[in-house]
Amino acid sequence: MNEFEKLIAGEKPVLVDFFATWCGPCKMMAPVLEEVKKQVGDSATIIKIDVDRNQQLAMNYGIQSVPTLMLFKRGELLWRASGVQRAADLAELLGRYA
Repeated sequence: MNEFEKLIAGEKPVLVDFFATWCGPCKMMAPVLEEVKKQVGDSATIIKIDVDRNQQLAMNYGIQSVPTLMLFKRGELLWRASGVQRAADLAELLGRYA
């Protein structure tokens, strides 16, 4: 089992941001995710995956556009969305699964 699979298999919800460094909307997500982290603290993990550096992982999860956000808990995909998301919506989503 690779490191990513171990991380998403835990009891804590994991919000994954699939992004690219050249992507404008992805850059807009960075401060949003920082705000979400402040709101949820240690009750959830937020990670960023660069699709250009992790092409196989992006392919495995069918990432076709960035940013794509996915929420996992116990290895199960609970939620997925593409495009810029609001901090309040993401914090509420994570709160439901924490």
